[in-house]
Amino acid sequence: MLRRAEEMHAEAAAVVAAERARLAAAGVSGALVWTGASSLPGALTRGDVDLHLRVPPDDVESAVAAVRALHAVRRPDLWCATLATFAVEAPLPTELAVTPVGSEHDVRFTRTWDLLRADPHLLAEYNAVKRRADGTPAYEDAKSAFFTRLLESAP
Repeated sequence: MLRRAEEMHAEAAAVVAAERARLAAAGVSGALVWTGASSLPGALTRGDVDLHLRVPPDDVESAVAAVRALHAVRRPDLWCATLATFAVEAPLPTELAVTPVGSEHDVRFTRTWDLLRADPHLLAEYNAVKRRADGTPAYEDAKSAFFTRLLESAP
């Protein structure tokens, strides 16, 4: 069931703050960015929190090892040199992606959300994609295709 991001903002912000503190306490390098629909007022979300740890390319291996000591691996089938994903134990379903700054995955996770924040029409289109696909097996593929189109048409 989809809901507006602002309905869960306080709870999601607390998850982000807790993870930021956890990573800092563990000495994990990089910048933690809150991405995904829960980060953007007006966006429709399933109530999950998407986090993105942007790491200098030379620090990726050590950052992934440090995060792996803190969290369970998520979607190992997606892992590659520029992406590692983890499940974060939190009050809301939360995932953390680790990417090297400037990589294809880093750009996809940052640029798409910058574009959606800057253009209410794109956000409305994104919400429409989610409404049409919600509750279907095609949900993730529909979102991925939208983001691919978004990046291909961005200036």
